[in-house]
Amino acid sequence: MSEPSTELQLLREWDADTPPLTDAARARARFRLHQAMLTPNTLAPASAAVRRRPVLRMAVAGVAAAAVATSVVIAANDDSSPRTQPVSATTVLHGAATEERRLEKPIAPRDDQFIYTKEIIKETPTKGGRTRTYVDESWNSVDGSKKSYVSELGRKQWVPVFAPGQGTWPPTKWTELEQLPTDPRKLVITLRDMGGKPDYSKPMKAADWPMTQVFVSGLLRAPVLPKGLRSAAYEALAAVPGIKVLPHQKDADGRAGVGIQYVGRSGTPWAKGGPVLVFDPKTYRYLGMHDRRTAGGTTYEQWTYIAASAVVDRVMQRP
Repeated sequence: MSEPSTELQLLREWDADTPPLTDAARARARFRLHQAMLTPNTLAPASAAVRRRPVLRMAVAGVAAAAVATSVVIAANDDSSPRTQPVSATTVLHGAATEERRLEKPIAPRDDQFIYTKEIIKETPTKGGRTRTYVDESWNSVDGSKKSYVSELGRKQWVPVFAPGQGTWPPTKWTELEQLPTDPRKLVITLRDMGGKPDYSKPMKAADWPMTQVFVSGLLRAPVLPKGLRSAAYEALAAVPGIKVLPHQKDADGRAGVGIQYVGRSGTPWAKGGPVLVFDPKTYRYLGMHDRRTAGGTTYEQWTYIAASAVVDRVMQRP
């Protein structure tokens, strides 16, 4: 497993007890992170390597100019033949937020518990070959005070406990997640300000969106979130300039779906588009993700989804 870049390691060890960052310090941090993401060796982990501190999987999408409406085939209201109508990224993501509010079951894990996830990953070589399916089960410590046991493409390992003052951004500790606002506008600014006191009077600028989008997407990768936070993150993602809709997508089980993707400007890490979030075309329920990864000179089409998640008391316990 490849080592994280120095810049991302510094972010992982961000100390929540330090004074809020100044504007200049935040700008330097964003610049270093952006430069790290422009380096090929730091792009590989986003699509291929460490995924398991869930919010460290921060690579869903990219940056562009405006939310794009496109014609997407969706089922008619009478469940008969399909019809075509324009559906915007905003419509899909706000629909996903509504569906999440309808389906979510609030939980309140204790610090000494674990978040259990069962993730199914299917991948096929882009040049042809057999499809492999991985069933990855992981147990992540709720507050980072206990060793986590994680699996990635069948590779299992123990993850050390957080050192004093160590954390991630976006946070993974439940108590810190609960402090994030569920107002989409405030959530975007809070994530932008990277743990400092959010400045809600300071509007988002074009230069703020690339890293902020990464943080919003990273938050969405967490399998379990406090009540209202995932729906807020969907709506926050809808506000990011550049999100577009992709028709004719499929999830890991071959079901038809609507895709949401970032496509960035030329010269950015997302110029060819990032991973695709796939949603049910009728209900907008999240189905999974479609991505690509390269390993050993072979590129794979990859589909992933969370088959189960729960709060448990110990490693190896299943719901």
